Amino acid sequence: MKVTISLIKADIGSIAGHVVVHPKHEELARKKLQEAKETGLILDYYVFHVGDDLQLLMTHQKGEDSPEIHKLAWDIFVEATEKVSKVYKLYGAGQDLLSESFSGNIRGLGPGVAEMEFEERRSEPVLVFAADKTEPGAWNFKLYKIFADPFNTAGLVIDPAMHEGFVFEVVDLLEGHAVKLKAPEEVYDLLALIGTTGRYVIRKVWRKIDNEVAAAASVTRLSLIAGRYVGKDDPVLIVRAQHGLPATGEVLEAFAFPHLVSGWMRGSHTGPLMPVSLRDAKCTRFDGPPRVVGLGFQLHNGLLEGPVDLFDDPAFDHTRRIAEEIADYMRRHGPFMPHRLGPEEMEYTTLPQVLAKLKERFVKVAVK
Repeated sequence: MKVTISLIKADIGSIAGHVVVHPKHEELARKKLQEAKETGLILDYYVFHVGDDLQLLMTHQKGEDSPEIHKLAWDIFVEATEKVSKVYKLYGAGQDLLSESFSGNIRGLGPGVAEMEFEERRSEPVLVFAADKTEPGAWNFKLYKIFADPFNTAGLVIDPAMHEGFVFEVVDLLEGHAVKLKAPEEVYDLLALIGTTGRYVIRKVWRKIDNEVAAAASVTRLSLIAGRYVGKDDPVLIVRAQHGLPATGEVLEAFAFPHLVSGWMRGSHTGPLMPVSLRDAKCTRFDGPPRVVGLGFQLHNGLLEGPVDLFDDPAFDHTRRIAEEIADYMRRHGPFMPHRLGPEEMEYTTLPQVLAKLKERFVKVAVK
């Protein structure tokens, strides 16, 4: 059975600042998706949130970039904005909706999208990840560890189906170009790109031996669409596991290290990506630190069995403690780099407005 799984998210308003989605957002979304399921538009769905982002997970047979599926998500975000965010004066009402109308595809309109279409296997474990207060480049480190690092993923060495490696599609967000690179043979070229997380982002991963899709990530950069800071991108990710793909534990192992990502307070700071359970999926300290949730599902005939709250496990308590220590260390830098982002990233924030008033006060001096 060929099925498409789509994870579409948007920040359309939140309670008490950039903290958490209103329960009525999720209530409305479930109602609309249940109606879509009853009419046969979608096969199944799951609604959740990470911080101030409403997450719509859907399975269907419409393929990737389906105008029907994308319009369904868009209409839910618009209606939830009008009937909940604006009524309750939630903070950032409709923040990620950067267009007045739907134009056939939700990409480029603000919401983040991760999608993949595949033939359902005999057993189909699917893992979905959603992050708050960071950018799509945050997945680069994780996807490299999962699909290219044998120290993380033992199957790259001992599983014949994975031993030949994987193909990575890397998107240049500034130029709008993409390139496919093979691992392990082109791994140094891959790292040369994806280490620059603000520009080069992994969008998809395929198993090399048969081109079976393994992962799909959102690549939306809101600042590049709007030309200004309107909120952080808060990316989503879908990963298939087991049966010739990385085991669930190998995928999760990549999250055991809370690596540094861009975002956090006002989208202007560097901080650790902390894995948390759904109940802890709210950003508080300095509007953070950036965090990620992971949900595990078993797909059967397009239906979603689950979820398993993957980070609701004491095995990740040590990771969270490390993240807290990193957060303390970075916060002590205050407005100094490397806690505050570099000038090229700060161009899309409100800092240029502050600096503009000083422009006329600069005088030429000798610096050589």
